[in-house]
Amino acid sequence: MLKQLTKTDMIMLLLAFLCLIFAELSWFKGEKEGAIFVGLWVPSILGFAIYLKLIKIDKK
Repeated sequence: MLKQLTKTDMIMLLLAFLCLIFAELSWFKGEKEGAIFVGLWVPSILGFAIYLKLIKIDKK
């Protein structure tokens, strides 16, 4: 499965994962509003990654 992921896919997944970790750390440090703000980036990043995949499939 990992062989099918491109470099862009891996970067997007890494960014989403790092945002999730950062949001959780911020939440437990007491910065609840900042954690929610950063946590909302995760689905946005994953949605953008899916969009890029769809554009790549369309061009083939």
